[in-house]
Amino acid sequence: MPVWNYAAAMATLRQTVLDSLDPRRAAEFWRELLGWAYRAGDEPPPAGQPDPRGQDWLVLRNPDGGIGLAFQGVAELPRTTWPRPGVPQQLHLDLTVPDVAALDAEHERVLGLGATLLDDSRQRDPEEPLRVYGDPDGHPFCVFVG
Repeated sequence: MPVWNYAAAMATLRQTVLDSLDPRRAAEFWRELLGWAYRAGDEPPPAGQPDPRGQDWLVLRNPDGGIGLAFQGVAELPRTTWPRPGVPQQLHLDLTVPDVAALDAEHERVLGLGATLLDDSRQRDPEEPLRVYGDPDGHPFCVFVG
């Protein structure tokens, strides 16, 4: 009788998918932030050309082969009201930097890419250097020393 190999049958996490009002804008934000590349065929078209893929579904690949990010177009997307009650985050991504100097440098870069600062724990707890941002669609993500 054959033996079932459960490990071979287990699902593998491929990517995290974020809803977006503008998938191309979201993908460009995260591409610049992480330094990743588009899946073949998802690259932006030449300037002035239509971008049908950019309205529906785009994928960024992790160059290290890890979990990727995908962006799915939606007609409506209520922005989270976190840290206030109302509309929960439901999901957030955690990014790390090696030290406080890198955290401060990344802060300027993240804001320059179009993120919004949602919370800065350094003001409350200097021992836990952590900032929470919203991407252009309002999806929260943390950058902290790790």
